[in-house]
Amino acid sequence: MKIIVAIKQVPARDSQLHVDSSGRWIDETGLSYEINEPDAYALEEALELKEKHGGEVVTICAGPARVAQTIRETLAKGADRAIHVEFENPEELDPLAAAGLLADAIRQENPDLVLTGLQSDDMGYGQTGVILAELLGLPHATIVMEVEKEDGFIRVKRELENGWFQRVELPLPALVTVQSGIKPLRYATLMGIKKAKSKEVRQVPGGSLPAAGPSSVEITRVYAPERTKKTQIFEGSPKDAAAKLVEKLKFEARVL
Repeated sequence: MKIIVAIKQVPARDSQLHVDSSGRWIDETGLSYEINEPDAYALEEALELKEKHGGEVVTICAGPARVAQTIRETLAKGADRAIHVEFENPEELDPLAAAGLLADAIRQENPDLVLTGLQSDDMGYGQTGVILAELLGLPHATIVMEVEKEDGFIRVKRELENGWFQRVELPLPALVTVQSGIKPLRYATLMGIKKAKSKEVRQVPGGSLPAAGPSSVEITRVYAPERTKKTQIFEGSPKDAAAKLVEKLKFEARVL
């Protein structure tokens, strides 16, 4: 069973972000990067499927030279090899363009299963996985909490609203987007880190992939949200003031 896991490198969660001089993106000077959290859970699911059923886990990541660090981390955790789709400015990619970058490289691998994270921690579109499935012509399921492989198909558990779940069967090959927190993540062992140095990382020039079209989304401004304070006094009796407060909390603040 060949499983491909799409990985994205994102700024570390504890990074101090500042807008660059253009005002259209963040200043990447001195930033540290890490694997996108939902993608880490997708990788964990792939590695466990490989341990149960055998086969191969291949990770794929699009980005500049710095993503090599994240790719090596996936190899250290147990992926067998990786594909680096070279693209210098990943922030310029909308979900369709990003999926287009990945689609042709994945198609050449002819995988049985493709796993992606539900969404990215930086942009949070939550669309790249399902668009990728459409480009590859694969059946897909989203917000997946569990994957079970059967003979010729997989059975997945999807998270719905209000604590409800749905179980769906998909014929292979298929693509699923994985929810965060489905199980504990493994750490890279010292032996895994050593082995990662000798594992194959195939370089694919992103500009040469015919499916990679221009982005249809343009970022015109990036800014920190403005913080404002406002005090409102409710006149009248305590009962009337309490009723007005509840109404504000329910319909304006939307916390009730």
